[in-house]
Amino acid sequence: MREIRGVIPPVITPFTESGEVDYAALVSNLARWNRTALAGYLILGSNSEFVYLSEEEKVRILEVAREHIPRDKVLIAGTGCEATHATITLTRRAADIGADAVMVVTPSYYKPHMRPQILIEHYRRVGDASLVPVFLYNVPIFTGIVLDPDVVGRLAEHGNIVGMKDSAGNMAVFAQYLQVSPREFILFVGSGPVFLPALSLGARGGILAFANCAPEACLNLYSLFREGKLDEAREQQLTLLPAMQAVTTRFGIGGLKAAMDMVGYTGGWPRPPLLPPSDEERLEIRRVFEQAGLL
Repeated sequence: MREIRGVIPPVITPFTESGEVDYAALVSNLARWNRTALAGYLILGSNSEFVYLSEEEKVRILEVAREHIPRDKVLIAGTGCEATHATITLTRRAADIGADAVMVVTPSYYKPHMRPQILIEHYRRVGDASLVPVFLYNVPIFTGIVLDPDVVGRLAEHGNIVGMKDSAGNMAVFAQYLQVSPREFILFVGSGPVFLPALSLGARGGILAFANCAPEACLNLYSLFREGKLDEAREQQLTLLPAMQAVTTRFGIGGLKAAMDMVGYTGGWPRPPLLPPSDEERLEIRRVFEQAGLL
């Protein structure tokens, strides 16, 4: 796995009002993002509404993305499914399409049975079968499962499991992930409100929903940290915090898409049962984005 660090957006899937994938909008967004210093893209992550996509749609989105992502930017494909066999099938398909790596969310439907040994066996089988490097994906707000640091440490020993996106936002546990994994293990934080704290602990970068609508702001914060301008980085993190929270925990994917429309990208509609934000929520999103200097 080549060196990856910096800012990566977990790319949204634009939908039309009728609920169809808007491939033209996806291409337009990628063209604009490509003009920035983003390190690459996560396609079919949580913010893509991947759980609402058919297998055919997932494959087509990956094909379109690969065609419009330059080779100097990494393409990570989200290929996690509930079944190990299905995960391996989609992982191999993503590799055939040209993904540089895959990211595999924890299976969670049978939550009480997803004990450490089951998760370890699942990820090891995927790692063995994958033709490209594998990233773990810890997102307990959606799955209800937290990857234990001991599990991460054991999986980090696998030659084809190269890193993890941690979206839990718990810096004490994030520090444990860093402690139990080898130096070459690539840990990305997946929560914008703790981007700077995670970088300070040793994260390679952020796979941030906020980077869909404010890539330059995320990149500037990352650059300030890398240049050792920590006071400026701290002020930037605090300034952006309300806007980051608005498009994640407060208003979710619908809010993120609304913010993208406000700043000139195409967010489009969320796919039902998700709904777009109300008029009052849109006004609040606009207010915090104006206060952050993003409009």
